[in-house]
Amino acid sequence: MGAFCTENACLSFPETIRELFKGAVDLIIPYRCAICGSVSDTENRFKDYGKLYYQIYGTGTDLHICGKCLSSLNSLDEDDRWLLCLSNPIEGDPYPGLALYMQFPYKGIVERIVPRIKFGKRIELARFFGCLLGSSLLMDEITADLVVPIPLSKERYEERGFNQAGEIAYPIARMNSIPFAENCLVRTRNTKRQAKIRNSDERSMNVSGAFRVSEEWDVTGLTILLVDDVATSGSTLHEAALALYRAGALKVLCVAFAGNRSVRNAEPF
Repeated sequence: MGAFCTENACLSFPETIRELFKGAVDLIIPYRCAICGSVSDTENRFKDYGKLYYQIYGTGTDLHICGKCLSSLNSLDEDDRWLLCLSNPIEGDPYPGLALYMQFPYKGIVERIVPRIKFGKRIELARFFGCLLGSSLLMDEITADLVVPIPLSKERYEERGFNQAGEIAYPIARMNSIPFAENCLVRTRNTKRQAKIRNSDERSMNVSGAFRVSEEWDVTGLTILLVDDVATSGSTLHEAALALYRAGALKVLCVAFAGNRSVRNAEPF
């Protein structure tokens, strides 16, 4: 009386109820795509990501993305991922050849996703894109001594509750077996949001001197992947890279999940 038996299994009543209830709920309330809200039709194909997520975070993920949104994520060709960091080079730049590695153009579905991460607090989307970017870097055989995310100011972190650049950078570090230096860079002041500043010179002034390397870290002679979510003018990444170089870093590669950049870099990292 305490179990329900089939040809292949014998389940207790609580387990039977749980399984039946789960099946009923899935029919009534199907998985919804985290990007567009449509019914997700990729659960079987998404199992590999679930395994990867567990390896990185030690827990399961409840992220669901539909086939249409997945197919809309078209990565740039390998040669097109290499750019100059600054969209408008500046006179007297001590590192004019600073490289940017960018996986996706900031348009279409990606342009819809980024605000969801930042302002909708969709941390699992940031982690998913970090895994995509980490896979791209792995396939392109790009390595380094440290992975460093662009930090938020204390005020912005308290407002948002997480650092999207850090969430993207962490799986990059884990997938490529590179130490993750979350607190290597520090913001010295709370800058204005770069997205609200249209002029590239004003963007550069807004972040000028806004970063320093923490006293807890020695980056002398190290090769560093500097990670942000989006590269527009490149001013934030450039200023953070300068702080790392001034602290003794040997080489810095700026990395962004997406951007609206088209200036090619003649000498890749």
